[in-house]
Amino acid sequence: MKCKLNRNAAKYFKKLLATEEAEGKMIRVFVTHQHGDHAHYDYMLDTPTENDEVVHTDKEIDIILEKNNPFLDGVWLQYFYVPREEMSITNPSFGHHHH
Repeated sequence: MKCKLNRNAAKYFKKLLATEEAEGKMIRVFVTHQHGDHAHYDYMLDTPTENDEVVHTDKEIDIILEKNNPFLDGVWLQYFYVPREEMSITNPSFGHHHH
């Protein structure tokens, strides 16, 4: 499975992973709901299970994705500072949606 981050998202996650709350955890990206050909995504701190794949990104951040969920394969995480600070999670393989 594939997952990409932009530089800002990697910076944001590195800070998050440095917090006490994140000790021993990774970032999980998950589908909050899907309809038709696109899904809505979110992320949280979590630990992988046997139903997950840990994807190593080129930004040294590991992302947990649930195996066998096509909506998660190829997700693209971008963090923007303008017009407001927000994380955008999209999947170019499907329709896209900002959360």
